[in-house]
Amino acid sequence: MIELRNVTYCLGGVADAAELAEFAARTFADAFAADNNPEDLEAHLSANYGPGQQAAELADPSVRTILARSNGELVAYAQVRRNAPPPCVTHAAPVELHRFYVDSRAHGSGLASELMQAVDKAAREFEGRHIWLGVWERNPRAIAFYKKAGFIDVGNTIYMVGPDRQVDRVLVASVRPPGSDTASCR
Repeated sequence: MIELRNVTYCLGGVADAAELAEFAARTFADAFAADNNPEDLEAHLSANYGPGQQAAELADPSVRTILARSNGELVAYAQVRRNAPPPCVTHAAPVELHRFYVDSRAHGSGLASELMQAVDKAAREFEGRHIWLGVWERNPRAIAFYKKAGFIDVGNTIYMVGPDRQVDRVLVASVRPPGSDTASCR
């Protein structure tokens, strides 16, 4: 486990693209490599986590990328975005939690719960009342975390890893009101 000290949360900018690309690809691979074909995984990483892709997302006004750093080292990130939800999300004013990754060395530290508070803040900035996400049905650790954070299962959708069609559970939670979050960009 990593010792977390002086953790800060702030919005990423284009200058963070290369660092975020490396971290995002590594944490995605850490989470899913064991259960995916290496060629499919590589195709997915190449299509979604290069510096150019990250720079475009960081510059996009419909995306908020929250970076968590411990003593300056990137240890987690989340992306909240305006995006059309799948049909099973019928809740008012939904905003997508597109990505949520914590370095495996920080699992169990409480960092994810703090990052989720920053996600609520970003969703409120988009005038969201609900947050929806897709989580692979074969990722019980993440599903348990999201349920503990107040998300409920409302259906499923397909997520592509290279040419591999995978089933994601779609979860939804109400955006917590201001004052319920303690994490902020500082």
